[in-house]
Amino acid sequence: MTDSIRVLLVDDHPLVIDGIQARLENEGGIEVVGQAGNGLEAIELVQSLKPDVVLMDVSMPIMNGLEATRELRTRSPETRVLILSMHDNREYMVQLIQSGARGYILKDVSAAEMVKAIETVCQGGTYFSASASQTLFSHFTDPEAANSAEEPGELTPRERMVLRQLAEGHNNKEIARALSISVRTVETHRQNIKSKLNIHTAAGLVRYALEHNLVQ
Repeated sequence: MTDSIRVLLVDDHPLVIDGIQARLENEGGIEVVGQAGNGLEAIELVQSLKPDVVLMDVSMPIMNGLEATRELRTRSPETRVLILSMHDNREYMVQLIQSGARGYILKDVSAAEMVKAIETVCQGGTYFSASASQTLFSHFTDPEAANSAEEPGELTPRERMVLRQLAEGHNNKEIARALSISVRTVETHRQNIKSKLNIHTAAGLVRYALEHNLVQ
């Protein structure tokens, strides 16, 4: 990217936040414009600093990451929130995505992956680290169980699996390889999913999957 991405770091542990800042700045392409120790402070700094991405912890005093994400979705919808947490917990992930978070990564990811996640959400995508994706999407219905929806307009089990893969950020070739189907078939499923759901963004697909119980 030609311009540095402006990032606000939010965590209540000074040593952690300083370490994250050092890792990001060493990778390049990232400008850490500020630090906050809780969600309330983060909301105030977003208004003044106008960061592109807020890298947000979950467990914090005064106002936690979930509450802050909800507030930012209303007050600053153009700011992307990326959750950086030590909790590999599906309930946290579901609530945070429904509240407007664009991604979820764990604190043990490499600096390179952290930068990749920031770049992805800054560009309008969603990003989940591998372990977070496994936790979030592990209970999808087996696509081989059946290939027909019970009612017209519903996603078939195969389409649900394609939706899962799309939400995880996989491209057509990767999905075709994972499901042992052709790229052309993947493209057909993608068009059917978008048409049935009238959703055309990765973030929207993830939220739909969670809010409509496609993940059990």
